[in-house]
Amino acid sequence: MPGISMVVECFREEGKIQAARRRSLRLYGIRVLNDTHASPFSFFFFFLLFPTLADLKSALLLFFLSSRFADLFDFIKTTTTKKKKRKKGNLGGRAMLWVIRLSGFFSVAMVMVILSPSFQSFPPAEAIRSSNIDGYLRFPGQIASGGSPDRFSFRRSPAFRNAAECGSGEPTTTATTTVCDPSLVHIAITLDVEYLRGSIAAVHSVLQHSLCPESVFFHFLVSDTGLESLVGSTFPTLKFKVYYFDPAVVKDLISTSVRQALEQPLNYARNYLAELLEPCVGRVIYLDSDLVVVDDVAKLWGTSLGSRTVGAPEYCHANFSKYFTARFWSEDRFAGAFAGRRRPCYFNTGVMVMDLARWRRSGYTRKIERWMEIQKGERIYELGSLPPFLLVFAGHVAPIEHRWNQHGLGGDNVRGSCRDLHPGPVSLLHWSGSGKPWLRLDANRPCPLDAIWAPYDLYRPSSP
Repeated sequence: MPGISMVVECFREEGKIQAARRRSLRLYGIRVLNDTHASPFSFFFFFLLFPTLADLKSALLLFFLSSRFADLFDFIKTTTTKKKKRKKGNLGGRAMLWVIRLSGFFSVAMVMVILSPSFQSFPPAEAIRSSNIDGYLRFPGQIASGGSPDRFSFRRSPAFRNAAECGSGEPTTTATTTVCDPSLVHIAITLDVEYLRGSIAAVHSVLQHSLCPESVFFHFLVSDTGLESLVGSTFPTLKFKVYYFDPAVVKDLISTSVRQALEQPLNYARNYLAELLEPCVGRVIYLDSDLVVVDDVAKLWGTSLGSRTVGAPEYCHANFSKYFTARFWSEDRFAGAFAGRRRPCYFNTGVMVMDLARWRRSGYTRKIERWMEIQKGERIYELGSLPPFLLVFAGHVAPIEHRWNQHGLGGDNVRGSCRDLHPGPVSLLHWSGSGKPWLRLDANRPCPLDAIWAPYDLYRPSSP
């Protein structure tokens, strides 16, 4: 076909430009095709086959197309000038022009499909929810929801013993210690397949930095069976108990969120700790699965709550209004929930000290459920399980030092970009947000602070 031959000849004649582009693309580890095979279609198919290059895909496509179209138009201009001088070859020139026009039209259409969410297979409103994008941009090592715990293998943690000042030096186990022992530090944390690697690292960090690790009792909240033996084999001397949380309890109360991970029923298990744990457990530290503790957790346990039910680091400089919709703030029946309180401030529910005895007396579980019921019909917030806690407790929180929740290290709820620590001392690092350190490390795209999480990771990859 004469038109195709002329286009290929055009690409051959731009030797220096091609070489420069090849050097630029090699910076991204991309192998450029030979000149005689280079075409917009080849590059389109290459980028479509590698969706994990999404951050580079748009920029490289636009770079390639803009430069390629410029070259083609220059070639059209040149051939048009030659055509005036040469009457032969008109048929080939016209064929080439049609090839160029069709190629350009197809290329622009492909760019629109790739770059515009509304042309994708999911609706535009769904495109901004990172859960839908997660399936498209899944990192190596990420476990699909509903996966089996049998797919995991963890190294056995070393045994951590109490220091002399902790009291009895005799090693104890779960069998010889009751959950009602008043000397215990109680920690509640969820266990699920998706975040199991993070939970194991969190437990490991607590034990490693505790002065009295044998005095720490873990309450694991699960919705999947089969995780108890895995925990026991990883931490042979750990004091713990597993509590089953039935997803049906909150299934009809959960509304859609900006990220589907925030809609998982186990995220709401913290609302039911007062009912799940034994009545003799009057206080508990709740920890998310995406954090590590780098200080003695007994210091956090000893925090005074005064007359408050919940203690947490507060961030009063944050824009509190953004956690609720415009409709919420426009109606007194909603916004009036904060009337009579001191200034309500944002706090992250991933690290809390909770007075369960006071919680039970005041019936806070039902109060949280009531706001979730209102949300189902009125849409007064967008962000998962956090807003109901803010509605019930903001302005009534016992403030805890910020060092106990250096949060936000997972970036925002969509891109999961890298972030730095907040100013001040650090006792706990929290990868809240969509970027998790184990996923970024597996993908060889870690953020600088992910290196702090890595030493606590006990995950042992399966041999190929």
